[in-house]
Amino acid sequence: MPTLLLTHEACLAHDTGDAHPESAERLRAVLARLRGDEFSGLEWREAPHVTHDQLGRVHHKSHVKKILGHLPASGRSNLGAGTIVSPGSGEAALRAAGAVCAAVDAVACGDATNAFCVVRPPGHHAGPAQAMGFCLFNNVAIGAAHARAAHGFGRVAIIDFDVHHGNGTQAIFRRDPDTFFASIHQWFIFPKSGWRNETGVGNIVNVPLSRGDNGKAFREAMVSEIYPALRSFEPQFLFLSAGFDAHVGDPLGDLKLNDSDFAGITRDLLEMAAELCGGRVVSVLEGGYNPLCLASSCAAHVRELQNASAAADIGLGAKRAGAAR
Repeated sequence: MPTLLLTHEACLAHDTGDAHPESAERLRAVLARLRGDEFSGLEWREAPHVTHDQLGRVHHKSHVKKILGHLPASGRSNLGAGTIVSPGSGEAALRAAGAVCAAVDAVACGDATNAFCVVRPPGHHAGPAQAMGFCLFNNVAIGAAHARAAHGFGRVAIIDFDVHHGNGTQAIFRRDPDTFFASIHQWFIFPKSGWRNETGVGNIVNVPLSRGDNGKAFREAMVSEIYPALRSFEPQFLFLSAGFDAHVGDPLGDLKLNDSDFAGITRDLLEMAAELCGGRVVSVLEGGYNPLCLASSCAAHVRELQNASAAADIGLGAKRAGAAR
């Protein structure tokens, strides 16, 4: 089974302006890199629209109406804190969330072992009734809710390794014991949340890191704090809020990770998914604001997703051969 890549050209039409850090150029760089020969085994699919029912599992109707009903007819509008919308933003947001739901459907039905959603706008700062931090709808939360409602997964987990805390995802699931959320992030930068004492109903783990921490410190924190909690939760489906703005070359964070660090973290999480939930993983692009660094980090990430898919195929083949004997 291949690794799926879901995207849509509408995500490029979300026009924030060339000077905005969350510009279409970052997505163009990632897509160009993943179209290279090294990634010829990816199965590319076009992201569908998210449905209103899927949105409604996470967001208030008033929020959906506000986003989709108040887009500018031309130019751009600022919803606050640099969250820009343009005439194409609604279509982009609907496709971004729809990509995650479609990825869930494919992985849940066995069409793929894992998937990567290369979409924008990002989502992890969007709360039930609030757009913020460049995010309109919470893509990963919509996908997680879809996994439970449409496919009957009782326990789902979301690991967020963006340099910024996934405050919107936490707000959505903080009272839901069947959804585990862990975020590792730089402390006291936007949105200035994600402290260790924010634990929800025992389903939330926050690991704030200090400015200048490198990949070794990052991975050690994952191993000592997040991985044991994830293993104890025993998820049936794993989602990754895959932000790459902890990269040393990123302009919006002060952590010092490199491509090999992201590869190692991805490999760790995929190995745990193989152990805990049949390898079912959907990864969703969040931050990363140096297009070249983002493209190379995503390449490292997808390389590990493909390796996991290949390993799953080998294991399935061996199992079938044994049964035939």
